[in-house]
Amino acid sequence: MKSFLRLMKALSDANRVKIVKMLKRRPMCVCELQAALGVAQPTVSNHLKVLEDAGLVQSAKAGQWVNYSLAEGESAHARTLLTHLDTWLEDDPEIARLLFGLDDIRRENICSVKPAK
Repeated sequence: MKSFLRLMKALSDANRVKIVKMLKRRPMCVCELQAALGVAQPTVSNHLKVLEDAGLVQSAKAGQWVNYSLAEGESAHARTLLTHLDTWLEDDPEIARLLFGLDDIRRENICSVKPAK
């Protein structure tokens, strides 16, 4: 029951749902998510923490970047919810605009920290 409630809590916020939808498209760093959502970096980080605690998101460090992606080992319940989320939001114009705009958001253009070479 605890894992179910954690999943439901994680998906009970519009910005967290948007983050999940964006991460289904491609891995992203905090600054990319911040630019796409138009919210403060601490807010994005808090949302990512909730999603990580629920087992929906994972992070991986690559040089100075921390990339976030959907968790590969997500539970069967999480996979089911994410599948339904795709169906429920398939024709949502706000999500469509958000995902369309991701092509213009690249960390190299917006993040203040450049990756180590």
